[in-house]
Amino acid sequence: MNLILIAIGAALVNNVVLSQFLGLCPFLGVSKKINTAAGMGGAVIGVITVASAICSLIYNYILVPLDLVYLNTIVFILVIASLVQFVEMVLKKCSHNLYEALGVYLPLITTNCAVLGVALTNVQNSYNFIESVVCGLGTAIGFAIAIVIMAGIRERNEDNDVPESFKGMPIVLLTAGLMSIAFFGFSGIL
Repeated sequence: MNLILIAIGAALVNNVVLSQFLGLCPFLGVSKKINTAAGMGGAVIGVITVASAICSLIYNYILVPLDLVYLNTIVFILVIASLVQFVEMVLKKCSHNLYEALGVYLPLITTNCAVLGVALTNVQNSYNFIESVVCGLGTAIGFAIAIVIMAGIRERNEDNDVPESFKGMPIVLLTAGLMSIAFFGFSGIL
């Protein structure tokens, strides 16, 4: 039951994009088309989940026993950068169209503060390995849900008559704010 609460809390209640405002760069940059947003969501699911697992193992079995916990941010960034390079190579080989569509935003997962934020949150909450993986997976699914919903709204907004002062990024930010308010409604679940 605790794992379900962690997953729901990470995905909906404490959504990394809409309540913590982490990972906004890919959220705003890649959410123009649903297919691209879903691809980015899938890549982020893989990176955050695996990064949470590896960072948890490194933290609990290397950094803590050797009393090197002050290095956790640097070590976590290195792990995340390595994972993103691996995902980039896989996408380039297996799905070149998605690789091209994601463009510069794929390497930006390395500097996506959501990925590092999850690893640091897991340490801060003293999650064990399983809890860290569940939190990472829940957070990543929450990111994917948010970016796909945003892409769907942005696709529908293309055909709408939007006032000139709201065209472009202002309507996107307004939409993100309204989505954030809507996701705030999930706070009563837990």
